[in-house]
Amino acid sequence: MVKKLPIGIQTFREIIEENYVYVDKTHFAYRLITEGKYYFLSRPRRFGKSLFLDTLSEIFKGSRELFEGLYIYDRYDFKPYPVIRISFGSGDYGILESISKEIVYLLKWNAEKLGVSCTDFDDTKICFKELIERACEKFSEKVGILVDEYDKPILDNILDREKARYARDILKNLYSVIKDMDACIKFVFITGVSKFSKLSLFSGLNNLKDITLSREYAEICGYTHRDLETVFSEHLRGADLERVRMWYNGYNYFGEKLYNPFDILLFISERFEFRNYWWSTGNPSFLIDKLREENYYIPELEGAEIAEEALDAFDVDYIDVLALFWQTGYLTFKDKRVNRFGRNVYRLTIPNLEIRFSLNELFVDYLTNQRHQKYRLKDRLDDALYNGDFPTFIEVLKSIFASIPYHNYANNIISQYEGYYSSVVYVYLAALGYEVIPEDTTNRGRIDLTIKLPDKVVIVEFKVDAEELPIKQIYEKKYPEKYVSENKPIFLVGIRFDSNIRNIVDWNVEEWENA
Repeated sequence: MVKKLPIGIQTFREIIEENYVYVDKTHFAYRLITEGKYYFLSRPRRFGKSLFLDTLSEIFKGSRELFEGLYIYDRYDFKPYPVIRISFGSGDYGILESISKEIVYLLKWNAEKLGVSCTDFDDTKICFKELIERACEKFSEKVGILVDEYDKPILDNILDREKARYARDILKNLYSVIKDMDACIKFVFITGVSKFSKLSLFSGLNNLKDITLSREYAEICGYTHRDLETVFSEHLRGADLERVRMWYNGYNYFGEKLYNPFDILLFISERFEFRNYWWSTGNPSFLIDKLREENYYIPELEGAEIAEEALDAFDVDYIDVLALFWQTGYLTFKDKRVNRFGRNVYRLTIPNLEIRFSLNELFVDYLTNQRHQKYRLKDRLDDALYNGDFPTFIEVLKSIFASIPYHNYANNIISQYEGYYSSVVYVYLAALGYEVIPEDTTNRGRIDLTIKLPDKVVIVEFKVDAEELPIKQIYEKKYPEKYVSENKPIFLVGIRFDSNIRNIVDWNVEEWENA
């Protein structure tokens, strides 16, 4: 009998007892429990964090019968311990009062489950401390503490610093209890989307081990391609797995590259239809607001580098836009290097086609406000480029810029610079699925934009308010030499913009003839 798909199910017991598919992650649980005590893990939403926490909960409750056939079954004694569960995953914390109310509710729920009580539930710090102490006394065992989506009350208010600080301080007050209760604690596991600095949120909890970037725990959440070929082999019979890999694989924590489970489960349930499943479950508009706030040059997201310190320093008053894109799953690591100071520096990339298409659609809206006509414009742009019809290609670009509302320029500082115009062209082309390389490095300089098609390479150079056409620079720098070995026709396109009329005023195109 083919097992059912656990779409939206985060309860380990239900998955096992109701014959749902389960990818065994208990070897990670066993290692965590036997080798340490305090852990923190950051992963994007819907990546399997809640299910892993529930698995840990059943292990600590001693539910041995649920684990038959799994890695941990005959390796662990399943001695029962009291467990305190705190999850902020389901709440909406835009109204600040709801944070305290949710904490009180969670404390009362845990007290009822454990059969203990607090002196005053409204004094959440003292109540949390009493819960730990009294559970420890009642069961004569140390307590397991599992915290899921620890950061959601902050992220729900991330664009309002005052509200975000307020949320952070409430949570900091709650989490500060953990550092003083070591004698009563067996195990702590905290998960969330973001990596807020330990100093700002876990002050004093210096022994909290962050396993987010630990290679040994790289696959603790998510599915590997091997999982698709084995655990899901019956469900994916007849599917084009290489295409599945291109669309949904690519999250990298320096182990095997991963799929977001939500993508794969819905892809199977929708009979192998390639769609933006994970993307459609959340609205990343707050990321666009951060880009707008910092006037970030969008093409630089792909291949951008970020130092490890920037990831660890993330806080309400210091939000690195690259760190935010990585933590929320819209960027992932491509590779890392050690700089001359011995520090890790990470290079970022978009994980897969699903995110690439969706992000660039979003960027088109952000830069142009063309939510409806963009589809018609994209089709015309695609046809022109595919057919090598450069006059039509330029005419479509002119139409794109002509239809951008004035307030997009007036309210956007970046629109005053060359980067705005190249960003618009870049996101339109990238949304079509072409390989588009911004700031393409050569041994003589940087090409503004390179477009790689199956039958041609197009090199584009932009200038704003310049007297001469930028194609001259392409020749002087000999940019096409980088692509001669590909044995394809190479077309050179120079485009000149006028910032007053906010459009293309001159252009030319030539085919490169290698001397």
